[in-house]
Order: sequence, then structure tokens, then C-alpha cells
Amino acid sequence: MSERSGRVMTVLGLVDPEDLGPTLMHEHLVGDYTPPNRRPEPALPITMQNRWQMDYEWVVAPGNVNLTNRQVALLEMQRLVADGGRTLVDVSTPGLVTDPEGLREVSQGAGIHIVRSTGRYTQQFMSQDDIGRSVDDLAREFIGEIETGYRETGIKAGIIGEIGCSWPWTEAEKRSVEAGVIAQKHTGATLSIHPGRNVEGPFEIIRAVQAAGADMGRTIMDHIERRLYKIEDILRLADFGCVLEFDVFGSEQSRHSQNIDAGGRDVDLASDGVRITAIRALMDAGHLDRVVISHDIAQRTRQVEGGGHGYGHIFRNILPMMRRRGFSEDEIEALMVRNPARLLTFV
Repeated sequence: MSERSGRVMTVLGLVDPEDLGPTLMHEHLVGDYTPPNRRPEPALPITMQNRWQMDYEWVVAPGNVNLTNRQVALLEMQRLVADGGRTLVDVSTPGLVTDPEGLREVSQGAGIHIVRSTGRYTQQFMSQDDIGRSVDDLAREFIGEIETGYRETGIKAGIIGEIGCSWPWTEAEKRSVEAGVIAQKHTGATLSIHPGRNVEGPFEIIRAVQAAGADMGRTIMDHIERRLYKIEDILRLADFGCVLEFDVFGSEQSRHSQNIDAGGRDVDLASDGVRITAIRALMDAGHLDRVVISHDIAQRTRQVEGGGHGYGHIFRNILPMMRRRGFSEDEIEALMVRNPARLLTFV
């Protein structure tokens, strides 16, 4: 039996699942998420005069997705701890500019558990070598990052993904997802998948991973509120047995600057209230153990240092809103503690 079994891998090493406490399952903390064809890109200073527009157009705002400042990350995590957070999952995968050593430094400085990931994001962020790699080759790398760590740092991954998919998803992305399933089977880690921007994206992917033999109860479909807009579709996806992640809490604009469908049309983004309503429907349908939540912060304008809501928004604002709307303490405990602990524990 592996030393990982029944435990959680953080950037500081193995911990017991009961030590995690309230957990954010999908964030980005230290790294540069600028598309490769725009690197290096000088960051536009954030001011009172431009902050709203930078946030509104965050995909193209110069430097807004460059979160490489470790000191800012430390301040953000100190605030999160003060708000009640105890664990954060950074789902930034190689291909994005990641900083495992920065995560370790921030974890030590803020006194917070941080889980890092392995995998690949969308083809846009893959190298030419990655695009041509075989499933088995990718799977070996994913497994290696869990078992021995990231390159010379030795810092191990505790989750697979977010594995990125476009719409329609590419052959390279399909191989990356298949490699993720193999790594899940081999290591007992949870698999987290970013579906393409189309209503059919989550369903096409979940059928594929189901056919490949993935553990559906340990497979997370990300960005539910950015892909599925009808309660019936959300419930239909839950019936596959996967975990549904509502991970854009705090984004209250109706238009998401990245959320454009295949026809080039803007797609509306749910509000926090709509997210909570969908979660209520899932719980009422018996899916209490298949929901997790987060913010998916990858922009300076969403951090407190950039004038945004920060990583503590769920604790300061959303959980009180849930209580006002009749969510029980047991339901909140499932969302924030039990479900994340189960998913992050190796089996």
C-alpha cells in the first residue's frame, strides 16, 4: 500500500484529511496565465480609473493574469486564513507558468495547506512537443509528479488537473484527458477537468472518461456555471455520478470576457445568487456529496491587492448568504470540508 493512501499531499508533504478544514478546490495563486504568444507582457498598473475595465476585459488586459508576485500571494493567503480558509487547491498545470517553490514559500508563511496539481491545460498553452506526445508518455509524467515531484523541486502534486479542453476538443487534449484517467487509476488521485465553452462540452467529456474507466465519484467537472445554464442540464450531468464544481464565485458581471461560444456570441455568466440556487437544486435532488465551490481567481483585479473580492469572498459573503437562504450547517460542512477532504484523500 502506498504511503499516500488515506492521506492528502500538500506542497509541504502529506497531511491527514481531517487537518484540511474549509477548503477552496479551484484557485490559481502563483504563476503567469498569459497565453504563450503574449509572453513576456508588461503589466498595466491597476488604478481606480482603469480597474473595472481591466476586470471586465481580463483576458486581454495587459498583465492582469500574471500572478507571479509571491509577496502578494502571501498577503492574499494571510487574508484567507483570517477569513476562515484553511486549505487551497492551486490547479495551475505545467504549460501555464507555474511556481511550486513559490507555493511552498506561501504555504509556510501564511500557515495554510496548499495542494498543487499536475496535468496539462488547453492546447493553446501546450508546447509543440506536448501536442505530439502519446497518452502513455503524458500519463508517466502525471504519475511522476504525484509520486516523485515536479522536476528538481521534489514538490509533489495532490490532484490531477485542471485538465484543459477546448470546444471542440483537440486530439492533444483528448490524449491529455485519457492520460489523466490513467494517472487517476494508478495513483488514486482525483481528476479535475476544464470543459470547452459549449453546453455539450461537459457531456462529451464525461462520457469519454466514463468509457475509459474513470472513478466518477472522484472526477470533477469544473466551471459548471460557465457551461450549463439550465437546472435540468446541471441535474443531467450530476446523474453521471461526477462531482460538479461551481468555481467562479465573486464574478458578478453578466458577461464573461472569455465565455464566447463557437459562434462568437457572448454567453451570460451566472451571479452568485444563481450559483447558490443551482446548488440548492442539486442538494434537493440528492447530490449533496457531489458539489464543491471556489472562485477560480487568476486575475490581479480579483485579488484584494488589486481592488477585488479576494480568496476569502466565499467565507465573508457567500456562506452567510447560504445560511440566510436556509442551508443547514451540515450542508455547508459538506461543501467546504467533507467533500474536499474526500476528494483530496488518496485512495
